[in-house]
Amino acid sequence: MNAVDRELTDMMAAVFARHREQHPPEKIATWDDGLWAQLSELGLTRLTGSADLGGSGAGWAEAAELLRAAATHGVRVPLAEHDLLACRLLEDAGLPVDDERRTVCLLDHTGTARGVPWAEEVDRVVTVWHHGGACLVADVPTAELRITHGVNSAGEPRDTVTADPHLLTGITVPGTAIERLWLRGALARGVQVCAALDRILDMSVTHAVERVQFGRPLAKFQAVQTLVADIAAQASLARAATEAAVAAAVRTDWSGEELDFLVAVARSCAGHATSVVVRNAHQVHGAMGATLEHRLHEFTGAALAWRSEFGSVRSWDDKLTTAAMAAARDGLWPLITT
Repeated sequence: MNAVDRELTDMMAAVFARHREQHPPEKIATWDDGLWAQLSELGLTRLTGSADLGGSGAGWAEAAELLRAAATHGVRVPLAEHDLLACRLLEDAGLPVDDERRTVCLLDHTGTARGVPWAEEVDRVVTVWHHGGACLVADVPTAELRITHGVNSAGEPRDTVTADPHLLTGITVPGTAIERLWLRGALARGVQVCAALDRILDMSVTHAVERVQFGRPLAKFQAVQTLVADIAAQASLARAATEAAVAAAVRTDWSGEELDFLVAVARSCAGHATSVVVRNAHQVHGAMGATLEHRLHEFTGAALAWRSEFGSVRSWDDKLTTAAMAAARDGLWPLITT
């Protein structure tokens, strides 16, 4: 993956670290106007937006680092939903983009979208729906939508949005635009999951070294060493698969033929890695890690929630199975060495 300027990544990390130091744990999954204003002033809320349309003109490599920095410090903010999904879709559709806060949703045949991130907190929802075989997009003020509050298992806002598509006026976009929207969301969640897994690894290593039991550090016990080694291996596998998908997206500007497969690999690896990492980390930490006072649950809960968004683990496994069967014997090796 293309190297990202070190000063930029250090600045991102510093912003989220300082924010986390100044805010209590119970506030991490709520909207913070001050943080959003600071991120906007730094050009991070529209990091990948076109410079001609008020964005910073960066790419997905930089966006991945931004998502990673927020997740690593346990800060929940809809950067992916606003910049990588909603505003990008508006740009693709040729619709105007301004400084208002946005998220995105895909309405089903009843005019309902469930699990929409941060819908109650934003100014507008970029709404997508199907009509007569066409895909339509509209930038809708939240006041014109019916929004029911909800949260995911990590306590983040995941609302239900209801609208009457017959009353909406939309711009027709190619079906591929919706497919790319889904892939971007899926890869963004993959990046966030990997950042959470890496943080869990760091916390587990630190706890095993510092915690003394029966007169010696936990890290001296072979059973604990095995648990931590498995965490490291699974986190590394998930990160490698995800970085390969991000690199392909950057290299091909989201047009590579192999991108669907690479994103599926990344999400499958990250999803299965989460099961092992979360289980082992809580075993390493014992009862202490299950308390609300300990920060471990912030990252294990987030990883478990994020791995099920923009496609479940099973759905990504099914995609890989379908691809392997289609490749058949002669095409399987080229498929997995892409």
